[in-house]
Amino acid sequence: MLVALLLLLALSDGVRVNGDGGGRQCESSPALKPRPHTVSILEFGAVGDGKTLNTIAFQNAIFYLKSFADKGGAQLYVPTGTWITQSFNLTSHLTLFLEKGAVIIGSQDPFHWDVVDPLPSYGRGVEVPGGRYQSLINGYMLHDVVITGNNGTIDGKGLAWWELFSSHSLNHSRPHLIELVASDHVVVSNLTFLNAPAYSIHPVYCSNVHIHNVSISAPPESPYTVGIVPDSSDLVCIEDCIIATGYDAIALKSGWDEYGIAFGRPTENVHIRRVHLQAASGSTIAFGSDMSGGISNVLVENVHLYNSESGIEFRTTRGRGGYMKEIMISDIEMKNIYTAIAASGHCGSHPDDKFDPHALPLLDRIVLQDMLGTNITIAGSFAGLQESPFNNICLSNITLSLNSASSITWECSNVFGFSDSVLPKPCPELETFSHCLSLPSINMKTAVM
Repeated sequence: MLVALLLLLALSDGVRVNGDGGGRQCESSPALKPRPHTVSILEFGAVGDGKTLNTIAFQNAIFYLKSFADKGGAQLYVPTGTWITQSFNLTSHLTLFLEKGAVIIGSQDPFHWDVVDPLPSYGRGVEVPGGRYQSLINGYMLHDVVITGNNGTIDGKGLAWWELFSSHSLNHSRPHLIELVASDHVVVSNLTFLNAPAYSIHPVYCSNVHIHNVSISAPPESPYTVGIVPDSSDLVCIEDCIIATGYDAIALKSGWDEYGIAFGRPTENVHIRRVHLQAASGSTIAFGSDMSGGISNVLVENVHLYNSESGIEFRTTRGRGGYMKEIMISDIEMKNIYTAIAASGHCGSHPDDKFDPHALPLLDRIVLQDMLGTNITIAGSFAGLQESPFNNICLSNITLSLNSASSITWECSNVFGFSDSVLPKPCPELETFSHCLSLPSINMKTAVM
């Protein structure tokens, strides 16, 4: 199975859209055309009473709609009701539409969830060695898939999974709500996601992904729940979303240590804008720590971050390899954040003892500008690696109002950069350069200061 996945993923590289991405993926929003064929899940015997298990109905409906792939595609309509189901797989040229008041609920019995191979860029389950539970809604090697609705809801009922995780009783790594693998032209919109066992939306090895107007929520105490995770994916837009989770709100990733290095697929050409984010114990926007395939050409703009442990955070460690570079973050409003900006070269664990400790990550050409923060405890914390310092960190027009609990403004080690009009005044290491380098590969507002 793993060998087949690797071969198919290699072939999928050929269907990526050409172009440099431009850094502004959200400027070209896809136009959703009506599908010529529509069926209701009711036609396949589903019962939305909150008690009946409807897995067979979803599977049969999608199998039937697969026959319309070469006829313009089809839509599966889920009407108002509560629809309990196990995992099911989507097909190409399909729209899954949830009507207002429609709630898809994932079965809370782990025995109802299939176990699948680990992702090749991770080499093992992230939480437990070996396989991982298949996510609630899945897609593999698909083209032209839409998951949308009239503000319908997908609820993972994650409490049982969180308790298994916290008690170290998991047999396999937790499932996600939506996981699309090696797929292109994907849209997720106009839905509410609740109580994911782990991640809510996980596009991995995907191209042309547009996620907009979704609401994602998990309780603050839910362990390591994450909202949206673009993973070894390119040409990604995330916009107009509201996310509040237990750990990270949005996390960009690209593989784990030697497995991510060998797989070698970066996350690049990502645009995030007009989002409201809350992350109880993690970061509202996180880069890494699993970033061994690289992360580059990212534009984050016009976002609101609040009530969180960390605002913007870059995470990596020895053995990761890879890079995080050519990233611009601007027009940020923060409120009630413990650490506004953080970058650590000492964050994260390793999948096994086969990693190369000499595989050093690169953090370079990061621009943060036009930021305003209130009730901040620590303005910034940068801890690079002595063998691979963080370089070209450029800060401009940043004002952070610290609270009375603040005893440290900035912490810096093994970092070099430039700053202009930053309050409170940053550490000397961030005044090393006389100007900020430009980021020519990102088509955005100039980064030259």
